[in-house]
Amino acid sequence: MLVKAKPQPLAPRWQKPRYSSWERQKDVTIAIGRFVSALWWDRVRKQNSSEQRSRRAQWLAQTLVNLGPAFIKVGQALSTRPDLLPGEYITALSRLQDAVPPFSTDLAIATIEAELGQSVQELFLEFEPEPIAAASLGQVHRAVLPGGDRVVVKVQRPGLEPLFDLDFKVLRRLIHWSELLFPWTQQYDLESIYQEFFRILYQEIDYVHEAHNADHFRQNFQEFQNVRVPKIHWPYTTSRVLVMEYLPGIKVDDCEALVSCGIDTKKLNQLGVCCYLKQLLQDGFFQADPHPGNLAVTQDGSLIFYDFGMFVEVKSLAKEQMLQTLFAVLKKDSESVLESLISMGLIEPVSDMRPVRKLLQFTLERFAERPVDVNAFTEMRREIATLFEQQPFRLPAQMTYILKSITTLDGIARRLDPEYNLIALAKPFVKQFAGIDPNRSLAEGPGANKTQKWLGLAKLALDTVQAQLSKPNPTVLAIQRLEQRIERGELELRVRSTETDRALKRLNLSIECLMYTCLAGCLLISGAVLVTGPLAHWAAFVFAGSGVAVVLLVRALVRLSVRKRLDRFME
Repeated sequence: MLVKAKPQPLAPRWQKPRYSSWERQKDVTIAIGRFVSALWWDRVRKQNSSEQRSRRAQWLAQTLVNLGPAFIKVGQALSTRPDLLPGEYITALSRLQDAVPPFSTDLAIATIEAELGQSVQELFLEFEPEPIAAASLGQVHRAVLPGGDRVVVKVQRPGLEPLFDLDFKVLRRLIHWSELLFPWTQQYDLESIYQEFFRILYQEIDYVHEAHNADHFRQNFQEFQNVRVPKIHWPYTTSRVLVMEYLPGIKVDDCEALVSCGIDTKKLNQLGVCCYLKQLLQDGFFQADPHPGNLAVTQDGSLIFYDFGMFVEVKSLAKEQMLQTLFAVLKKDSESVLESLISMGLIEPVSDMRPVRKLLQFTLERFAERPVDVNAFTEMRREIATLFEQQPFRLPAQMTYILKSITTLDGIARRLDPEYNLIALAKPFVKQFAGIDPNRSLAEGPGANKTQKWLGLAKLALDTVQAQLSKPNPTVLAIQRLEQRIERGELELRVRSTETDRALKRLNLSIECLMYTCLAGCLLISGAVLVTGPLAHWAAFVFAGSGVAVVLLVRALVRLSVRKRLDRFME
C-alpha cells in the first residue's frame, strides 16, 4: 500500500554530473568566506541581536546541507554544544540530526527495487513513501514485512561515493596548504586524522558493514535489559538498503517529553555514560557518532541505539591506558594522569611541563565532582597562555573519534542535567569494572549472566594487577626520559622577562606585516606598469607574486591579532 508523497526539493549542486574537485573547492571556500565575512561585518556594525544570530544560524545550517554529508556531520557535532555556541545556532543546527531535507521518494523506491530485485509492493505489505527521518547519508521509511513485522527501511542518498572522492581530494589540498602557511599544524599529524576519517566514512556507506556492526553491538549488550538494539532483517539488506526492526522512542535530548513520561534524566545520563564506558573499556567497540538523532529513549527509560555505521575498534593497549587514566582521575592524581596522557600520545613532553601539571591539578581539584565552569580557568591564564605557545597537545587518529564521541555525549548530558559531571557519573562504572563494587550493575533487569560477569571481572582484576606489577617505577621512567632528552639536545636553560618577550614577539610580527605590505604593494605597482609596456606578458606572474604576498600578509595579521589577544588575556 503506497501513499502519495509530498513534492521533493531539487537535488543539491554536488549531485549534478561533472562536478569537479576544483568546483567543490570553490564552493567550500566561498561558503566559509561568506560566513566568516558575515560574522566580521556583524561585529563591526555591533549587530549581535537574537534575531540577527538566528538568521546567521539558519543560513549556516542550510549551507552545511548544501555542502553535503561530511559538513552535515560537522553541524551535528556542533549542535550538541550549547556551552560553545549561542542558543540560536543550537536550534538551527539541531535539525541536521534527523530533519535534513529528504531526497526524492521515487529515487528511494527505485534504489530499493534495484537493490532487492522486486517491486516495493512485492517486498512489503505496507510502505510509507514519506520518510520519517532524513540524515546526512540516507533517509528512513516505515514499512511492514509480509510476515507482519514492523520495520524501517534505510535508503542511501545517491551520489555519496563520488562526493566523498571529491572531498578526499579537497581536504588533502587544504591540509597541504595549511601545513605550508601554518607550519605548526604539522605536529598534529592531520594527514593521519583525515585518512582515518575517510576510511570510516567510506565504511558508513556500506550498509552490509553497518548491519554486521549492529549484530556485533547487540551481542555485546544482549544481557542488558535497559539497552535496546534493533534486529537486522538480512534478506532485505544490501550495501545501499538496510531493513531493521522498528523501535519508536523519544529523542534523547527532548527534556520536556522525557520528564512528561516520568523518566529521570539524571538516571538516563548515568545509563548513557555507563553504556559508552562499557563500549570503550570493556568491548573495545564503540559508536563514534552518538548525536541525538542516533539515540532515543523508550517509555520505561531504556536507551535505544539506531545508527551503526560509524563504529571504531579500540586496541587492548588503548583500553588499558584509558582505564588507568580514569583511575588516576578518580584518585585526583595529576602526575599519573599526565603520565597516562603522554603514554596515549595526547601530550608531547616539552621543556617545561609545569603549566600542564598545574592545569591538570587545578581541573581535578575544582571539577572532578562538580560541573565545569569555564570562567574559573581565568585563574590559570598564564599557564593557558604558555600552553598555547608550547603546543604540547597531540591528537592521534583513533583518539580523534573517542574525543569527538565524549564531547558529543557531554553536550547531550548537559542538556538533560545542567549539574552533570562526567567523572562523578563514571565512578560507579569504573569501580564495578575493576571489581570494587560488584553489586552495582548496568544490567539491572533479569537475564544477566552473573557467572560470566564475575569471570570477566576476575580476569580484568588479574590483568590490572599484572599490569601494575610490571609497570616500571615512575622515578626510573622520569630519569630515562630526562636522559633521552639530554641526548637529543632538547634541554635548554632560558632566562627571560615575560613582558619583554611578549613585546618582542609583537614587534617581530608587526615588522613581518609591514614587510609583506611593502612587497605586495611594490609587486602590484610593478604589475600595473608592466601591463602598459612591452613586457605585458610578465604582468600575470608579477600579479601572482603580489597575491602570494597578500596571503602571507593575512597570515601575519592573524598571528599578530592572536598574539595581542593572548597578551591581553595574560594581563
